[in-house]
Amino acid sequence: MKRVLVITYYWPPSGGSGVQRWVKFAKYLPQEGWKPVIYTPENPEYTAVDRTLEGEIPHTTEIIRRPITEPYNLYRKLMGKGASTDMKTLTAGAAGGAVTEISSGRKTFKQRLSLWIRGNVFVPDPRVGWVRPSVRFLKKYLTEHPVDVIVTTGPPHSMHLIGQRLHKELGIPWIPDFRDPWTRMYYLKHLPLSKGTWRRLRAMEQSVLDECSTVLAVTPLVQEEFQAQTSTPVAMITNGYDGGDFDQTVDPDGFFNIVHTGLLAADGNPLVFWKVLGDKAREDASFQAALRLRLVGKVDREVYDAIAAAGLRDCVVDLGYRDHLAAVREQMAASFLLLPLRNDPEYRPILPGKLFEYLASRRPVLGIGQEDGAMARVLADTGAGITAGWDNAPAMRAFLDQAWEQFRAGGVPPVAGDITRFSRRNLTRELAALLDKVSGQSK
Repeated sequence: MKRVLVITYYWPPSGGSGVQRWVKFAKYLPQEGWKPVIYTPENPEYTAVDRTLEGEIPHTTEIIRRPITEPYNLYRKLMGKGASTDMKTLTAGAAGGAVTEISSGRKTFKQRLSLWIRGNVFVPDPRVGWVRPSVRFLKKYLTEHPVDVIVTTGPPHSMHLIGQRLHKELGIPWIPDFRDPWTRMYYLKHLPLSKGTWRRLRAMEQSVLDECSTVLAVTPLVQEEFQAQTSTPVAMITNGYDGGDFDQTVDPDGFFNIVHTGLLAADGNPLVFWKVLGDKAREDASFQAALRLRLVGKVDREVYDAIAAAGLRDCVVDLGYRDHLAAVREQMAASFLLLPLRNDPEYRPILPGKLFEYLASRRPVLGIGQEDGAMARVLADTGAGITAGWDNAPAMRAFLDQAWEQFRAGGVPPVAGDITRFSRRNLTRELAALLDKVSGQSK
């Protein structure tokens, strides 16, 4: 059986689509003739814990954990106890908190200083200190335990620097897996990056793209952007869903449940939708009585405030963080699923991981974001729902009215579109074929 070394910062017990992507690949790769070897930090900074994912990992999977030193203790001393250290959370607000320092317009001196340090000292990210000791350890390990391919998955994109060094020094084929863009990532513009730092970041990105064996992207638009940037082949394997997670039975509770799972950020706060929902509730007492907004995961305080301003405070069911399978049950019981993207033009090429979980739930999806973006393409191709622009109130209202009428007529019917290409088994077969193609090759 061939061996693939996967270098990843995120590994269970953390949750999130980035973790699930490689847990599921590790689950199914042995069936395709590949044994994954996971290299991951021993003591990473996790913002959430999901023990259910540990059961997904085959007992034969080799997992190598090595200590990592991160600068977050210094950060917490500077910013105060309880400060978030996750970049996506920092850009959006922690659960129940106000908009945080990156996305807020008004910042204290300490906030400005911490962001300057984060952006200009730790390049490309605060995990960069793990690169040198990891290369040193893995060179010895790989000499004694050869592998056929190295895969690095980011963010954090410093993981790619480890693979790059190993590829150069050992000649092992290497695939960087970009779960998100790098220099085009939406939150970078909120960091006070110097011109020199921007040059360093772009040079790092370009060297990774040019020197690897094959680039791997998770959305077609990111694939197109990378392919325009390098002559290296750029493959694309999306995130997906595991059918086994949906072998659950859920019973209707009699309410009209609008469900959102995961982080609901201030910069993705669907203000127009809350107004549309509030207007319908005021017009129709039966709708208001049946309506439940079930929020699963971290929600920014500004979102709660907007919901309350729309007159919907009593309709909210705040479930907080739930493990993956519990979140799936909530999705499967929804009348429809809400998926607002961050209101940012640079989010156009991104496919949120939970989109595929939503598809597998077989419930209609109301997406809010760019109507010509990557998410809009998937929802249209699968017939799973619509994507309305952030200010497109008529489209939101039409979707809402249709779902309500179906609910009153006996229940919103399941979505029947073909989504099999997004199953984790099929996606793993694509990955195995890619690994077969690059194994034994060097660049």
